[in-house]
Amino acid sequence: MLPRSADYTSLVREFRWQIPARYNMGVDVCDRHADGSGRPALIFVEENGAVRNYSFDDLKRLSNQFANVLITRGLQRGDRIGVLLPQSPETAIAHVAAFKAGLISIPLFVLFAEQALAVRLGNSGARALVTDRAGADKLAAIRDQLPDLEHIYIVGSGGTDDFGALLARASDRFVPVDTAADDPAVIIYTSGTTGAPKGALHAHRVLLGHLPGVELPHNFLPQPGDRLWTPADWAWIGGLFDVLLPGLHHGVPVLAYRAAKFDPEAAFQLMAKHEIRNAFLPPTALRLMRQVRDTRPPGLALRSVGSGGESLGAELLEWGRAVLGTDINEFYGQTECNLTISSCAALFPVCPGAMGKAVPGHDVRIVDESGMELPVGAVGNIGVRRPDPVMFLGYWRNDQATRAKFAGDFLITGDLGRQDAEGYLWFVGRTDDVITSGGYRIGPGEIEDCLAGHPAVAMAAVVGKPDKLRTEIVKAWVVLRPGHSPSDALAREIQDFVRTRLAAHEYPREVAFIDQLPITTTGKVMRRELRGRR
Repeated sequence: MLPRSADYTSLVREFRWQIPARYNMGVDVCDRHADGSGRPALIFVEENGAVRNYSFDDLKRLSNQFANVLITRGLQRGDRIGVLLPQSPETAIAHVAAFKAGLISIPLFVLFAEQALAVRLGNSGARALVTDRAGADKLAAIRDQLPDLEHIYIVGSGGTDDFGALLARASDRFVPVDTAADDPAVIIYTSGTTGAPKGALHAHRVLLGHLPGVELPHNFLPQPGDRLWTPADWAWIGGLFDVLLPGLHHGVPVLAYRAAKFDPEAAFQLMAKHEIRNAFLPPTALRLMRQVRDTRPPGLALRSVGSGGESLGAELLEWGRAVLGTDINEFYGQTECNLTISSCAALFPVCPGAMGKAVPGHDVRIVDESGMELPVGAVGNIGVRRPDPVMFLGYWRNDQATRAKFAGDFLITGDLGRQDAEGYLWFVGRTDDVITSGGYRIGPGEIEDCLAGHPAVAMAAVVGKPDKLRTEIVKAWVVLRPGHSPSDALAREIQDFVRTRLAAHEYPREVAFIDQLPITTTGKVMRRELRGRR
């Protein structure tokens, strides 16, 4: 969507959205490139190093087959389907097929444990799920809690529910559903400060809304020879809509590889071996990579690197220029309204500490609680003016939370910031209690609810504690029930309790025992006071 330009101001002034009335993401990212030429779409690198290549022709054929499986099994337009898989061809096939069939896909993180999956699948009312054997084992423990879940397709099961076998028997001809750009397409769950996670419902147009915010940090993607990769899981909006789907939209090959644990040296080798030109590397990944290399690895030929979620700082930016061979362009967004602010070294200087400038097409302002714009230099809410094609339709089955997300004409991000006279936007802090750790945004509510289920826990509060590597770690303050005494063993038991029920990235890395939690007169936990105690 962004024409090549050497001037940011004129690019913003001349930008126009190109959003058709009728639009289907599945057709856009797949069928329009499937011209019989074998144009490469996905390069799948397995953990043992084996490589499988998929063309757009392959992706069209396989997604058509799975769309036919879904329709034959009785799924109808608007039904929800979960995708619980790591970076893999099957993940892309499942989402593309869902979009073509007019279904609503739900990306799910493979590290989610049973309780986290039950909440998301239950709230969405998912009728189908695509997963692997590990995911199927988790589902077996909670299947009776999910009355709407009728169909589970398992990659590599070898049985009657085997994903590959079902596709092989299905027709590769499918007429995609004629969807409007505003029709719902995907639910991505985001952490909240209280209670269960909320499902951000997005329309098909959300991909088009992402494009300027992808093209800008990658210095005008696509260019000849571009090839994309990120270690970020495709279950998150950063992996799915910052890399996979925009890459396929532009016909840029995407590398699918995500090890069980991030290995910084292996990341360097992977990018060099597979000639990655464009990478989205979260801040924690960059910090780990900095620990293992201070010179450029042989064969590395990156053209662009984007990063988002946390400020990088001048030293890490300098390291990126020296070792990665390019400027790291920071960007900003959130699940409800992603990629609205970005740096672009090809257009304007990268300013250490700043998130960048408003991406063309997005009206980003610093506003007060009522949505009124504040003067240059003032600290206030980072707001995005509506309507905006990248903005969510609303929270799934939660109208009250949707209304609370807006003030006047602006979506309120929940982040405080300021804007300087040159248009750079600076992150100041959160207005709520969401924890930023290792590139993930973690809401304390779901963790606190989980902690309350431990037999030794009477009350618990969760806060973020500063950490040099992860920005913050999750810390739990726990009030014990009578008959239980603080100990290191009990702390480890409580940590494992959360880890095995929610996800590895959500468990409290520190547990502190306290006689009573600080609360307000209305009974709310004063997390700010706990953060001050460290």
